[in-house]
Amino acid sequence: MTRTKPENTKLTICVWHPFTEWRPPSSLAEAVRKRWPAMRVVHLPDYDRLPQELPDTDIFVGYSLRAKQLTDAKKLKWIHSTAAGVAQLMYPELRDSGIVVTNPSGIFSVPMAEHTMGLLIAMARNFPDCVRYQDQSRWGQQELWDQPQHVTELNGQVLLIVGYGSIGHELARRAKAFDMRVWGVSRTGKGDAPLAEKIVPITQLHDVLPHADYVVVSAPETSETMHLIGAPELARMKPSARLINVARGSLLNQSALLAALQQGKIAGAAVDVTDPEPLPTTDPLWKAPNLLITPHTSAISDRLWPRQTSLLLDLLERWFTGHELFNQVDLHRGY
Repeated sequence: MTRTKPENTKLTICVWHPFTEWRPPSSLAEAVRKRWPAMRVVHLPDYDRLPQELPDTDIFVGYSLRAKQLTDAKKLKWIHSTAAGVAQLMYPELRDSGIVVTNPSGIFSVPMAEHTMGLLIAMARNFPDCVRYQDQSRWGQQELWDQPQHVTELNGQVLLIVGYGSIGHELARRAKAFDMRVWGVSRTGKGDAPLAEKIVPITQLHDVLPHADYVVVSAPETSETMHLIGAPELARMKPSARLINVARGSLLNQSALLAALQQGKIAGAAVDVTDPEPLPTTDPLWKAPNLLITPHTSAISDRLWPRQTSLLLDLLERWFTGHELFNQVDLHRGY
């Protein structure tokens, strides 16, 4: 694909999301303009003007474009997604277009790993019930100990990370500091070996699930990972094991999780993502026993947009100098 030069490039930034922190701040566009004053940079606060701006856009920075919008984008050469997950872009028209797609993979790994460690500690030490007792002004020491799963420690426990990519590596690094035994599951069975006792391919997931004390799901959302964890997988887990999902709600069969928790087939779970989002107030998952829900906050950090900005500037520098772009999405694998 022919690269453009700054003076003949139009870059359009457009993201609107109900959660304000997912919307790019004005500082993103300002940083690009400062670095390349000759480039035309359009920052749209919502989608109202997008149909007018798309036809002569060369580079689009945003969360998604629909197939109809892609048809209108006659000059589009590159889409940079501000979300790591790109399932919303994986339609045939884009796959066949020759348009390059990049994402910010890696910038969410540290906050997500820290969030996940927080969930691991919270479940091991039963912080959720501590908070509930505090709300009741109740000293629940005996009640906490009398739970079927005693307050316990993380050291020596097997942490199985399903989706052993950049998030999994950062989580493994922190889990090792707690003397946990890290096992990884990846598509190919390869990964950051020094941090893990073993790494197995996804085809061996059922073989390793019975050995895990904690199972963390951090795999990408693709057609192959839909309901990656369902009733058969939950049945393979220890009754004392706990499950954490920080990937996407679609990777976990929520009905199967609800049943497993209600029947005591696993000791507990924590989910940062649900299907759908927001989780409806009437959804029975809210009342599931031994379940901790965080409202898709694992990737949020006050450092998010400085990281996004730095990454985009690096990619644009490579674009204009003819170097290979990093974080390119494999349009056939979907991540």
